Amino acid sequence: MKSLSRVLSYLKSYQKGVATTLFLAIATTLLDLVPPWLIKLIVDSLVEGNKSAWVYGPIAGLAGIYLARNFTNHRRIMVNNKVEQSVVFDLRSDVYRALQNMSLNYFENRSTGELMSRANDDVNYVERIFIDGVEQVVTAILTLIGISAILFYMHWKLAVVALFPIPFLIYGAWIYTSKAHDQYHVVRKRAAKMNAKLQDSLSGIRETLSFNRQLHEIKQFEKRSQDYCNGTLEVMRLWAFYSPSMMFLGSLGTVLILLYGAGLVQAGDITVGSLVAFVGYLALFYTPINQLHSVNHMLQHALASGERLFEIIDTVPEVQDSSNAVLPSTNVRGVIQFDRVDFSYIPGKLAIQKVDFTISAGESIAIVGHTGSGKSTLVKLLMRFYDVGSGSILMDGYPIKDLKLSYLREQIGLVAQDPFLFNGTVAENILYGNIEANREQVISAAVSAHANPFIRNLPEGYDTRVGERGVKLSGGEKHRIAIARTFLKNPPILVLDEATSSVDTETEYHIKQALETLMKGRTTLIIAHRLSTLEGADRVLVMKKGELVETGIHETLISTDSEYAQLFRQQVHL
Repeated sequence: MKSLSRVLSYLKSYQKGVATTLFLAIATTLLDLVPPWLIKLIVDSLVEGNKSAWVYGPIAGLAGIYLARNFTNHRRIMVNNKVEQSVVFDLRSDVYRALQNMSLNYFENRSTGELMSRANDDVNYVERIFIDGVEQVVTAILTLIGISAILFYMHWKLAVVALFPIPFLIYGAWIYTSKAHDQYHVVRKRAAKMNAKLQDSLSGIRETLSFNRQLHEIKQFEKRSQDYCNGTLEVMRLWAFYSPSMMFLGSLGTVLILLYGAGLVQAGDITVGSLVAFVGYLALFYTPINQLHSVNHMLQHALASGERLFEIIDTVPEVQDSSNAVLPSTNVRGVIQFDRVDFSYIPGKLAIQKVDFTISAGESIAIVGHTGSGKSTLVKLLMRFYDVGSGSILMDGYPIKDLKLSYLREQIGLVAQDPFLFNGTVAENILYGNIEANREQVISAAVSAHANPFIRNLPEGYDTRVGERGVKLSGGEKHRIAIARTFLKNPPILVLDEATSSVDTETEYHIKQALETLMKGRTTLIIAHRLSTLEGADRVLVMKKGELVETGIHETLISTDSEYAQLFRQQVHL
């Protein structure tokens, strides 16, 4: 129930709307209690043989009550829905904000589909509590209190008989809740697995088609879908037993009233109209009880979803600002120092160890080595995607742990091996480098990146949509847009991670021209397997099995029997 109280705490910001909703709910409930009493007056008047004029007054009053009740109910729904959507917006925003602040490690250990399931499906299930749950609970409780008071006022003995099934209903609800809660956790986990598979298979649709594995993917998805359906059916089986049983117990109240009430009428203890009113009020009484059963059903689903949402919100990022983080007033010059840095992804297994080097401002450094030697790990540590295990990394003399994360990452521009483009326009993707830039600045960045000619030839130029992950563009075109994005960011430190890989010779020529322009006046770290592209670097750092084994200039290293020379000769030989 802790997660429920946290969800309901979101109502604090909308106290006026909540108060208005409660007022209208009370008004609607009070109006609901009047019709059975008016029907009692009408029946008693007819039984006693009063003039027809005595009947028309209560009938007119009944019509007025129905009109007023529906008007207040309309206003209650309108106000309540506005509050509900505001709360759901806040909750979804908190989840998304939490995800945006997570460390890279959080996402690398979870599937995108699972996180999407939480941010979308789980929020929607919590939403149902606000749309149907809170509203029905408030109305139901008010109705039960009002009707109970009227029943005991009319005839307390008959009221006791009418309420006889209540303890059994409460016990049944407790049994159902205890069994359903755990099962709903299972259902939500299976839904997340199904969504994770769906997202994964759609992202890899080209591989699926090229390997002709559609049937395999269908079987894999259907297995997860069947698990989800089976879990849902388990909950539905509980509900299929619980709901009719509770309705049957509620129906016993009417049977007991008629059984006992008929004798009271015959004995002259109550009037026929009173018995009719009792049956009418009892019908109103068990309607909210059935609503509470339905809310309980939704509540178990929402509680399981709420717990999954708050698990995200409560997660403390592994990498975050220190309590006394520094925010310098100017950009860094670009001096980088790794001071005996150790780091491991898996405890007990070092990915890099005792790495120690310094890069001067404006210097161009090439980092080379076999796959898995630790090259990309150095970049992840520099950008604080991860924190070092021991040692320290300094930027212009500041330990990067003491700098604001937002400041640190603004100082570094990354052009990756496989640049990610968002499913928007070309201009929007370039603007990601500086969202406050104008159109002229976007075009200028594209010109500097040697991207303007091919962008002009696109169907809608800069307003052409690039598709998911830039699927409508070639690899070289995506690289040049990524370079333009970095031009617009204008960072003092540049990281090129295999930025010219997997492109043809002509495209590589254009990319290298753009990169040469981009590198001017910036501290640059170049990561590449193709060593022939590194001849312009001021210095080369050679990584092997997580250690820095060599450092020097290309010409010197290539002329000796160094690790770098061996790598170079292997590539030339190949």
